[in-house]
Amino acid sequence: QVQLVESGGGLVQAGGSLRLSCAASGRTFSSYAMGWFRQVPGKERESVATISRTGATTYYADPVRGRFTISRDNAKNTVYLQMNRLKPEDTAVYYCAARAAYGLGLGVRDYDYWGQGTQVTVSS
Repeated sequence: QVQLVESGGGLVQAGGSLRLSCAASGRTFSSYAMGWFRQVPGKERESVATISRTGATTYYADPVRGRFTISRDNAKNTVYLQMNRLKPEDTAVYYCAARAAYGLGLGVRDYDYWGQGTQVTVSS
């Protein structure tokens, strides 16, 4: 069982930056691939970025590639999402998720545990 708590969301102007953090409970954080997802009301939750257990492999969705960076610190049981050059269309609730199975997961169904989400609002 893993409990995930996101933080770092807020209101930012277009072109600005935010850094999201996701703190995980438990001593087996390094056994999980981690992902960031986002959701806008009325739309399906979508993948933003994922990272392997060691951090050696990452994946980014096309809308954020080159602007967002996912990273993890296994000693601190934390995964991060650095978001630069934010756009109004990045406005959403951002969720972190943990995947127990081997390999990166790209879909919502690939993940086993979810945080409560943190709101990111980008004003134009």
